[in-house]
Amino acid sequence: MAKQLKKGDKVEWDTSQGKTKGTVEKKQTSTTHIKGHKVAATKDDPQYIVKSEKSGKKAAHKPSELKKAS
Repeated sequence: MAKQLKKGDKVEWDTSQGKTKGTVEKKQTSTTHIKGHKVAATKDDPQYIVKSEKSGKKAAHKPSELKKAS
């Protein structure tokens, strides 16, 4: 589990298709929207915006879902 991530960190997470890798774009601490989906991030419950290596698409993930990739 990755608690403190920063922009540029390589991370991986589980999807229904298996593990996916990507790069942290930023730590989100306020509500935003990605692809029409609401990201309910707060300072007390932040999420990370990550860009997938495979698809190039961005998504928001909770810190508990991300693991630093080696």
